[in-house]
Amino acid sequence: MTKSDYAASGVSIDAGNRAVELMKDAVRSTYGPQVLAGIGSFGGLYDASLIKEMESPVLVASTDGVGTKVKLAAQAGRYRPVGCDIVNHCIDDILVQGARPLFFLDYFATSRLDPQVVAEVVRGAAEACREAGVALIGGETAEMPGVYMAGEFDVAGTIVGVLDRASILPRPNLAPGDMLVGIRSSGPHTNGFSLIRRIFEGVPLETVYPELEVPLGEALLAPHRSYYPLLHPLLARIKALAHLTGGSFIENIPRVLPEGIGAVVRRGSWPVPPLFDLIQARGEVDPLEMHRVFNMGIGMVVVVAQEEVQALQEAIGEETWVIGELVAGEKKVALG
Repeated sequence: MTKSDYAASGVSIDAGNRAVELMKDAVRSTYGPQVLAGIGSFGGLYDASLIKEMESPVLVASTDGVGTKVKLAAQAGRYRPVGCDIVNHCIDDILVQGARPLFFLDYFATSRLDPQVVAEVVRGAAEACREAGVALIGGETAEMPGVYMAGEFDVAGTIVGVLDRASILPRPNLAPGDMLVGIRSSGPHTNGFSLIRRIFEGVPLETVYPELEVPLGEALLAPHRSYYPLLHPLLARIKALAHLTGGSFIENIPRVLPEGIGAVVRRGSWPVPPLFDLIQARGEVDPLEMHRVFNMGIGMVVVVAQEEVQALQEAIGEETWVIGELVAGEKKVALG
């Protein structure tokens, strides 16, 4: 097959090379001395000598995507936020087990490569990696006509982190009476966008609802928040963390609970951002469904002993809320 034949089939090697050229400086900006090979190598090489300092090092890995939020990104022509989304989502997923993130790999797939779009997504990922001290050591850009419709794309990523075995969360001493402290989200993060898109179908993303004070697209595309800088220094006093992703309060808090312990989340104990009230009102969504699909303004839940609540909140240094507590019972969440 000739080069022109391959291009005629919808795949452009030249576009892929151009995308790499546009993103390479952003990617290299995430490198520290631990990165031994990155762009252009068959595999990223990372010097893991630091694990020698740990008594019993454990690697933690996670893979995720940003769901149909990519549809809104394409509609708005704003691609950098979803690059931040995928990195921060993965960082938070391994933070809940107490891990320090080491390196990240991204995956971008589309029908036809637009080098500028790919570069913007990767620049967003690199930005989030730099903020967390994570190396972006590799990735894949796939052009797949016939698999994706024209203008469609998807973003996914894999993260690897490390921690000492004795520090794994959740801790075994969770008990009834422990408190749930909620930390604010930056918006819907990366969940519930299939429902959001249906609710706002036909509404221009430039629309400014009075309660939002910013265009709808800006509110919806706010990047997924990373809680690593805030919480990693405080892990020694934390019993468990729950990242409110798909399933939100109902599905995610039970993932860190032992048998015989449940949780009560008290609605009204934190201020729900107006975006979620707007979603509920326009979509006529049941309150229980809202708390199962959306984070409702709480992106991370910290489980801490009752006597540690005040000290933890002061150490966090931003407004947080006691949103509930652990109770004896089934490994479930009750909304109070």
